[in-house]
Amino acid sequence: MCELFGMNAEENCQMNEYLKEFFSHSNAHPHGWGLACMEQNQTQIEKEPIQASTSNYLKERLTVPVVAKNAVAHIRYATIGNVEYRNCHPYTMKDREGRSWTLVHNGTIFDYQPLNCYVKLQQGDTDSERILLYLVDEINRREKQLQRRLNEEERFRLLDSIVVEMSKGNKLNLLIYDGELFYVHTNYANSLYELDKENQVLFSTIPLGKEEWHPVTFTTLLAYRQGHRVFTGTNHGNEYKNSEENMKYLYRIFSDL
Repeated sequence: MCELFGMNAEENCQMNEYLKEFFSHSNAHPHGWGLACMEQNQTQIEKEPIQASTSNYLKERLTVPVVAKNAVAHIRYATIGNVEYRNCHPYTMKDREGRSWTLVHNGTIFDYQPLNCYVKLQQGDTDSERILLYLVDEINRREKQLQRRLNEEERFRLLDSIVVEMSKGNKLNLLIYDGELFYVHTNYANSLYELDKENQVLFSTIPLGKEEWHPVTFTTLLAYRQGHRVFTGTNHGNEYKNSEENMKYLYRIFSDL
């Protein structure tokens, strides 16, 4: 599976040591790396379709301070989508109100019909990109219907309803930033951890270092602002567990990459 890293903080924070350890895991996730630093509607993305530990660019990048209030990072183990730049996370796009949405995903969508129409619209091949396209379309659709901009709580409640449905039978570990809220979701046991610090919260698939990381609240969409949780969604109980059928599905896809 892929690995995720995220940070949400009140003030700019340097994250080099966390990133160095995170990207050192890339021997087991060799199909690409990505890093996004975000501030409101400004998103800076750096990524390559190569193993992070072999990237000269990333090595040099981490010799200077990486500072941000909000960040996500990703190392990819390809299950759906070829090993190409366009299939590397993070993904970002703007909604009709100009908000920048940035997403990283660890998991697989085995069956969720609303995503099917995006296969011909997306730039790459991943189900992760389709998730972002769908989420932004749903935000746009709701705002057009109401003829006004959704506030934070309304956006959260809409995403919560989507995650409740999308998580049924699918592996859905997500980190998303919409310029104001930092959304977090996991439904695969022991695959996303949280480190709470003063006015700062970090997330990682595997705890980084010896600080007191703890599992993220399970099967529940969460939202953070300036390092503090501000919304807690529905505990939907849709835990993803590996099955023989799903493993065969992934094997067939991976053998074609």
